[in-house]
Order: sequence, then C-alpha cells, then structure tokens
Amino acid sequence: MRLTPATELEYRCNKLQKLMQKQELDAVMILQNADLFYFTGTTQSGCLYLPCNGQPIYMVRKDHLRGRMESGLKEVVPFSTMRDIPAILSGYSYPQPKNIGMELDVLPVNFLERYRKVYPDAIFSDATPLIRQVRMIKSHYEIHLMQDAADQADKIFKRAEEVIHEKMTDLQLAAELEYVARKEGHQGLIRMRGFNSELFYAQIFSGTDTAVPSYSDTPLGGLGLNTSFGQGAGLKQIERNEPIIVDFGACVDGYLVDQTRVFSIGELTEPLKKGYKDMVDIQEYMTTIVKPEVSWGTVYEECLSIASDIGYTDNFMGAVGSQVSFIGHGLGIEIDEYPFIARGFNNMLFEVGMTFAFEPKLVFPGLGAIGIENTYYISHEGLKKLTKSSDELVVINS
Repeated sequence: MRLTPATELEYRCNKLQKLMQKQELDAVMILQNADLFYFTGTTQSGCLYLPCNGQPIYMVRKDHLRGRMESGLKEVVPFSTMRDIPAILSGYSYPQPKNIGMELDVLPVNFLERYRKVYPDAIFSDATPLIRQVRMIKSHYEIHLMQDAADQADKIFKRAEEVIHEKMTDLQLAAELEYVARKEGHQGLIRMRGFNSELFYAQIFSGTDTAVPSYSDTPLGGLGLNTSFGQGAGLKQIERNEPIIVDFGACVDGYLVDQTRVFSIGELTEPLKKGYKDMVDIQEYMTTIVKPEVSWGTVYEECLSIASDIGYTDNFMGAVGSQVSFIGHGLGIEIDEYPFIARGFNNMLFEVGMTFAFEPKLVFPGLGAIGIENTYYISHEGLKKLTKSSDELVVINS
C-alpha cells in the first residue's frame, strides 16, 4: 500500500488555499471520497476543513485510527456529529467561517442543509471549480502512478490478444481481463464524478453490440447483462471478421489511465478498417496541436471538423441521436477530470502538467464501432503518451 507523501498533501492544500483567497472564501469543507483521497491521502468518513490560512483539520467519524495512520496531514481528529465542528475549530483558535465552499456538484442536498444548520449565518458556494483546477495539474508523483497504471493496461491488452477466440462471450473476455487487472493491483473501482455515472472496469463488446447506445455519457455503450446496468459486456458470442472493442480503465494506487484497442478474428470489412485508420490519423493530428495556451474547445472543433470533412458527421463519437460532445477527458483519480476536449470550452487553456485521454471513435449502427484511445501528459518538453500498447489494429489469425 503506497501512502501519499505529506509533502504532496501540503502542496495540494496550499494551492487550493491560494485560489480560496482570490475567491474570498473563509474555508472549504470537503466530503467526497475522491477529493478526500486527493487532499488527505485516505477516504475515511468525515470532513476535511481547509481554512483560507493555516493547517487543514481532517475530522474523521469512521475510522479515526485508520485515518490517522494513512493520512500525512498533521491534524486528524475524531468527531461524531456535524454539531461538533464549531467547538473543534475553536480549539484551534480558528474563527467561525462566514463564506464556505463545498462540493456542490456532488454533495447531497440534505448534507448541505445539515451544514447550513451548523452555520445558519454563513454563505455557501460551490468550491468544485477550484478543486478541479488544483487537481488538473499533476505532480511528478502522480505521473509516476499513472505510468504504473499504463504498465498494468499493457499487460491487460496483451492478455486480450492471447485469450480471444471464436464463440467466447463478451462477458467471458471481460472476466479474463478483469482477472489480470486485479492480479496487477487494480482497486476494482473506477471513479467518475458525474451524477449517475457508474462505471465498471471497462467497456468490452463485439460486433453489432459495439454500436448499441446506452445512458452513459460515453461514445460507446454496449448492451450489458441486464437493464439495471445497461452498458458494457453482455452474452453475445464473438464471431469472425467483426470488431472486438476493449476500452479499459487501468488503475494503480487510485490513479487511472484509459486505453481503447480494437481486435478482430480475421480481417474486418473495409469500412471498419478505413474508419480505424482515420481515427488514428485524427489522434495523430491532435498530438500536433495540443500545447500550452491552446484552448480545449479549439482542439475539439478542429478534430470534429476533420471527421465531418471525411464523411463521418453521422458516426463520429456515437450514432445520430446518441453522439457525445467531447473527444477527450482529463484523468487522474476520476475519469472525468479537467481538461475536457469538448464543445464549449474555448476559454479553458491547456497547461503543462495536464493529463487526458483522447478517444476518437466511430459508430456504424448495424455494423459495429471502431476507434482508439490513449492517455497523454503535457510536459515541459511537449505532449507525451503515457499508455504504451501498440496502436495497431490487432488481427488474430485463428
């Protein structure tokens, strides 16, 4: 078990405090697990109180001893109810906050109302944009974790080439690859911040099932096993000459990379082969234009324009009626972090330290889907690819 260094936590909290001061926030209270992990190094039930100046206080309901052991913060204290918070803060000579930021994009309304009862005269606002800004720039420590996740992903995809055979079901393939991931240290959970955005390890499907849309905000969906979780691998059997898509989120010590590759038993039809090459070409074009000070929205618009110009207006990033308005997304602890290579983000600029997945994909209803995805890092020397598996379409001759 790798614990987040105390120096990392201190740096992250200091970055957030500087943004808080600009927004004139007296304090930010953090409750969501992903943010707790980022700022405290653990995910114990409780509240991280970050004042605009001074040491953060991690108030832990369950389990305090484990929180004390796993967190590198100096102040990790027990508490049993929200009503204890004012007294705890007074014990540290902190003034009672009047302007409080919270994660209003994910915080349940009833939690917010309970905190309002504790501080009835305070103004509550959304601190999520500030938290996202801090988290979007990765440290060397975080990049190393993502490189380890990329090594895990490469082992998973190599195993896919070994085990894929005719008549195995998509579910059987998923189970084989999930087994490899778990043996390589995958935590068994993919965090996604969006509401109702549950994800399993991966989206794995074949043939026409690759083109089945779902409720998830992703270009591909899949039929799934039942209507309770209608996405991902189902019971369809893999056949020859059809696309087999493996879209896998590898994870090591909480940090993710996202990678998609296409396999087939025997050759694919020409439209699918051409579509795959065209998506690789769009990926290559992206690598030439992403750099600091270029806007996220500009990259989206230029790549979308290329796809439309070569005839994929009705197929790019989903079929008509199910298309998504992004081609890439940030990665780290969650799979939908900043930056968003998406429509409407023309005022947000790329910066050194950002990590993101880029996933140009095509969907042909009744035929199948095709595409590629890799994870990238913007370094001082330029754009670097973190994922390492070959970009070649894998044709299995069996």
